[in-house]
Amino acid sequence: MKYKGKQVLQSQVKMSEIDKDLYKNFDFTFEGQTKFNVPNFPNIDEDFAIGVIYGSSGSGKSTILKGLGSVPKPDWDNSKTVASHFASVDEAIEKLSAVGLNTVPTWAKPRNVLSNGEGFRADLARVLKSGALIDEFTSVVNREVAKSCSLAITKYIKRNNLKGIVIATCHEDILQWLEPDWVYNTDTEELIRGRLRRPKINFSIGITDRHIWPVFAKHHYLTADLPMAVRCFSCNYAGKVIGFGSSIALPGRIPPLYDGDRRNKFRECRTVILPDFQGMGIGVRFSDAIADLHIERGYRYFSKTAHIRMGEYRESSSLWRATSTNQADRSKSCKRNKKDTWKHFKLDTERICYSHEYIGPNNKSYDKKWNVK
Repeated sequence: MKYKGKQVLQSQVKMSEIDKDLYKNFDFTFEGQTKFNVPNFPNIDEDFAIGVIYGSSGSGKSTILKGLGSVPKPDWDNSKTVASHFASVDEAIEKLSAVGLNTVPTWAKPRNVLSNGEGFRADLARVLKSGALIDEFTSVVNREVAKSCSLAITKYIKRNNLKGIVIATCHEDILQWLEPDWVYNTDTEELIRGRLRRPKINFSIGITDRHIWPVFAKHHYLTADLPMAVRCFSCNYAGKVIGFGSSIALPGRIPPLYDGDRRNKFRECRTVILPDFQGMGIGVRFSDAIADLHIERGYRYFSKTAHIRMGEYRESSSLWRATSTNQADRSKSCKRNKKDTWKHFKLDTERICYSHEYIGPNNKSYDKKWNVK
């Protein structure tokens, strides 16, 4: 990565009477000319995934970034949804999920109605690729969004082997979450090589009831309805309730895992993580923890979801096993039930659903010691 060299920026303004009187009060000598020495950014020759230009406001970060190449700003057509600005369905899902924008109803909105945090993630999804130059990273969002988004894009960059992405920011708190290969400090003009390591993410599960569901309902990808007979759980992180999960009894005959397995069954009902905390990997771990709790209480635990990210995680996880109806569409069940609606909602009969049973680490659910019922 080549930089065009040390620069000196100068500007000249016309002095007004206000200027002439104002600066005298502060013993500041100003005659209309300013000069700024841009920090001497070094050439980076080796391959890297993420580099960060960090420093205080006005220290030359944006100038250096522009010296490295074009800094894109996505154009949005506010008569269209956010998702429609991508080349395909697959790209929309991949890029929006990559920045932690996992709330499907948000994908269906135009860019101009999104919150600052949602808009920041949407903009980032449009420009995230190898060689991207990203300015003012996380400047307009709260610090929780900043950390979760930093972690989300870092995972995406590593997973897809992207290279040469340079980020400019004035916020030190995100450096560990980005895990950059190098950091250049514009205040000290120091280049620090070596990947930083992100903090551990620890959360706890609480037993709750349905009264907190309205806070999470609008962020669920299907419906805000919550059945009455559910068990409710909260996800608690950094002193806040950031997630809601629930399970419901699963009727019907299901083949046992072993002789004498007469355990009752439960199914995942709703799992929602607040948007500010999406992209940190909390959602799947929260879901796994709820499932594990059911196993240890003497139940089997199942999940059926059309959410692609959650479904694909379970496809690759050793903690879950696919059931016989995994990745089946609804056409057969709709014909059997002679209807294509549910509670007045139109059902997409061709929508693929993921269906799994939680078996836990080391096939935990097969261990007869948990058959305590």
